[in-house]
Amino acid sequence: MIACKNDKKTEVATQTATENPVRAETSTAVLELGCYEYNKDGNNVKMEITKVADEVTGNLNTAYSGKDSNKGTFVGKLNGDKLIGTYTFNSEGKSSSREIAYQLKDDQLIEGYGDLDDTGTKFKDVNTIKYTSTTPLVKVDCAK
Repeated sequence: MIACKNDKKTEVATQTATENPVRAETSTAVLELGCYEYNKDGNNVKMEITKVADEVTGNLNTAYSGKDSNKGTFVGKLNGDKLIGTYTFNSEGKSSSREIAYQLKDDQLIEGYGDLDDTGTKFKDVNTIKYTSTTPLVKVDCAK
């Protein structure tokens, strides 16, 4: 009986060791704490991810050339490689919020675009969002 018990332990350990790499290979995206930024031609977008759990939270600041800058917070959920949530920000002394979406791909956050509802603040259907932004947020050192 002792030999059987040892065989079972070995079998379980072997099974666990082979399961872990499979999970890692099938994972579509890993969102990390830290900063993601786009900075080119006078345009700057920086998202600092401060928490990754059931909810993803962070700070998002945008400054586009020739436009007012926005500073605010992001609260959303990561589903596979899609990060969708609400961006609440202040612009011109007024608080606003809108739904935003990103696709996580190769340490980049690619913003998604789609049809909005009548309020202009939420996507009509998150399944039809197109992730085609030409301003990808790239993982950077937050101290930068």
